[in-house]
Amino acid sequence: MKRTILLAAVACLFAAVAQPAIKWVPEKQLWLLETDHTTYAFGYNERKQLQHVYWGGRVSRTDDFAAVKAPRDYAFETSEGMTPDEYSGWGGMRYDEPALKATFADGMRDLALRYVSHQITGDTLSVRLKDIDRDLFVTLLYTVHEKSDLVERHSKIENRTKGKVLLESAQSATWPLPNRGQYRLSYLAGRWAGETQLIREPVTPGVRVLDSRRGNTSHQLNPWFALDAGADENSGAVWFGALAWSGNWKIAVELTSNGFTRVTGGFNDFDFGYNLAPGDSLETPAFYGGYSSHGFGEASRIMHRFERTQLLPDRADPKPRPVLYNSWEATEFAVDEPGQTVLADKAAKLGAEMFVMDDGWFGARNDDHAGLGDWTVNPKKFPNGLKALIDHVNGLGMRFGLWVEPEMINADSNLYRAHSDWVVSFDGRRRTEGRNQMILNIARNDVRDYVYGVLDKMLKDNPNISFLKWDMNRHFSEPGWANVPVEDQKKIWVAYVRNVYWIFDRLRAEHSKVEIESCSGGGGRIDLGILNNRVHQVWTSDNTEAFDRLKIQEGFSMAYAPKVMMAWVTDVPNMNGRVTPLRYRFQVSMMGSVGVGGNLNHWSADDMKLGAEMVALYKDIRLTVQHGNLYRLLSPREGEVTSNFYVGADGKQSVLFAFLDHQQFNRGAAVIPVRGLQADGLYKVRTIDNKFLNKQDTLSGAYLMNNGVQLDLKGDYDSTVVVFEKVN
Repeated sequence: MKRTILLAAVACLFAAVAQPAIKWVPEKQLWLLETDHTTYAFGYNERKQLQHVYWGGRVSRTDDFAAVKAPRDYAFETSEGMTPDEYSGWGGMRYDEPALKATFADGMRDLALRYVSHQITGDTLSVRLKDIDRDLFVTLLYTVHEKSDLVERHSKIENRTKGKVLLESAQSATWPLPNRGQYRLSYLAGRWAGETQLIREPVTPGVRVLDSRRGNTSHQLNPWFALDAGADENSGAVWFGALAWSGNWKIAVELTSNGFTRVTGGFNDFDFGYNLAPGDSLETPAFYGGYSSHGFGEASRIMHRFERTQLLPDRADPKPRPVLYNSWEATEFAVDEPGQTVLADKAAKLGAEMFVMDDGWFGARNDDHAGLGDWTVNPKKFPNGLKALIDHVNGLGMRFGLWVEPEMINADSNLYRAHSDWVVSFDGRRRTEGRNQMILNIARNDVRDYVYGVLDKMLKDNPNISFLKWDMNRHFSEPGWANVPVEDQKKIWVAYVRNVYWIFDRLRAEHSKVEIESCSGGGGRIDLGILNNRVHQVWTSDNTEAFDRLKIQEGFSMAYAPKVMMAWVTDVPNMNGRVTPLRYRFQVSMMGSVGVGGNLNHWSADDMKLGAEMVALYKDIRLTVQHGNLYRLLSPREGEVTSNFYVGADGKQSVLFAFLDHQQFNRGAAVIPVRGLQADGLYKVRTIDNKFLNKQDTLSGAYLMNNGVQLDLKGDYDSTVVVFEKVN
C-alpha cells in the first residue's frame, strides 16, 4: 500500500514537472505561456485577429479563461479598433500605436493582419499572420524562459508579394497590461556622466515615447521600462521589460482612449525606412517582458538572474569578474613601455588581476586628434611591440587587456587618407567631427571585414591579450550610405548594428578566451543585445565620482546585474570637485565589479595599504555581490543613508553596504532592517570597523530582518561593510 502511494506521488510529481511551458487550447483558440510564477495568455477571435487576454501571476487552469471574442462597436470606435491587439498593423479604424506600418509597391498603406497558423517547438511558439489580401506575412515568436520568469518576443516580417514593400515601422512586440487603474511608469534617463537615473511618473492619456535616435543605445535613455499601480521595492505588482538592441530603439508607453495601457517597442521609426524586395525579410530585436508580485526588488532580481544564467558569455561556467586596473588616469595618451611597467608593478601590489592599457598605444596617437583607424603598435612608445609589456604583466600574475575604439576614425590617420569614403556621411555635405572623430560605416560589409581583420590580427599576433575595452566615443550624424541606392540608405540604422554584432560574435568564436567590455563614453551602449554572449561587462559611466555613483548604480541595478557593472575607484577631486575618503570610494565600487583607475604613482603608502585591504575584502565577498541576490534597502533618492544588501546564491554569505552622505542635528545611528535571509538561520557577524553597534556577534535571520542592523555612521561620506556568515 505504501509503495502504491509512493508511486502515485512520484507520478503526480513527474506530471507536474513535465507540464509544457506553452499550452494550446484549441476549443478556445487560446495560448497560455507559463513560467514558474507567471502566465501570459492570448488568442484569436472570430475575425482571426490576435487578441490579448491576460498577463500576470500564474493561472494554469485553462477553464478559467473564456473563449476569445471581439468587443462590440462603440460610437466612433469600431470593434476592430477596440480590440486589445496582440500585434497590430496600421490600417482600418485603428488610431493607437501600431506594431507594423507598411507601404506596398502600388502606394497602398492599409495593413490588416490575421491569424494563419502556429507551431510549438519546445519552449518557442511561432504564430503566423498575413495581411487580408496581400502576401505580407508576419511571424510572431514567443520564447518562454520558464525558470527565469521571462517571455522573449520578436517578429519576422516577410515580403512575398511581387513588388517592394517599404516598412515604415517595425516593432518587436506589444505588451498589453491589465486594466488596473492608473499606472506609474519607471524608466532610466540621463546624459553623459549622469546615466541610468531612475525616473518615475504617472501614465497619462496619450503616448510617452522613450527612445534613442543616436545610432547606439545612448546615455540619455535606456531600453528598459517598468509599470506598477501602487508597488514599492518589496511588494506589489510590477510589469517590466527590456529591448535587446544597441542601435536606434523605441518604447512607446500608451494609455489609449479606450482605457488600455500598452507598451510597444522595437526599431525606432524615426528616420526609419526598410525596403523589402520580393522574398526578403526583416527580424526585429528581442523584447523581454516579465511580471513580479513582490515589487521592484524581485523584478530586478529576475533580470539579474536571467542575464547571469542565460545571456552572458560565461553563463555555462560562471566566473567572478577580475579586479581590474586601468592606466588611463595615470598616463592618458602618454603611454610607453617603461611607464606602463611601473604602473603594473604597483597594480599587482594592490591585488589587481587584470592590467588594462588604455588609449595612446597605437598609430600617431598622442592626443585625440589623430590615430583612430590605425591599429598598429606605435614603435616609438613600444619598440619591442606589446610582447615585452604583456610578458611582464603576466609574470606579475595578472592578465593583460587593451583599449580599442575600432568603429571610429580620425581625419589625421592613414586609414582615412586611404579610405575617406568609408565614413558615415552624405556626399557633398559636411562631415561633423564629434570629439574630433568620425564613424566608420560598418554597415558596409567591406568595412566590417576590415575592422574584424585588424582586431583578429592583433589578437593573433599577441595571443596573451585577455581583454578588450571596446569604446565608442561619439553618436551618429549625417547618416548617409553613399554606395547603396537612395531608397535603401535608411537601412544603415539596422545594418550597422547587425554588423557590429557580427564582429563581436566572430571575435568571440575565434578568440573565446578574450573577454570584452562594452563602453561608449560611459553607459552609451548598455542593453540586453550587447550582453547576449558578446560582452562580459559594461562601462557604467565616465562619472566615477563615488557619491554620484550611488544614484547611477541604483538605476543601473533596476535592469542590469551587479556582475556586469564596472565600478572604478579613482582619485579625488574629480567630476564635481568633491573629495571623498578612499575607503568610501572603494566600498561604493565594491557593489559591482571593482576596477581601480587612480594614478598609483600618486598614492601614498597608506593609500596602497588600505587599497590592498579593500581589494582583499572584495575578493572574499565578490561571489556574493556578483552572483547573489540584491536587495535595495535604502535609496540615495530618498534620504541621507544609502544601503544595499547582497545574499549569496547558496545563502551562506550575505553582505551589507551602507553609506551616509551627510549628518545633521547629531542624528543617531542608522537602523537598517535587512532582507532575504532565512528567519531561522543563525548568522555570524564580521565587521571591518567599529560601526556595527549590535552587541551580539551571532544573530538570527528573524532578528536581523525585523529588528535591523544598527550602524554608527557619522559625519560626511562615511561608510561601512558588514559580512554575515551563516553558521547553521
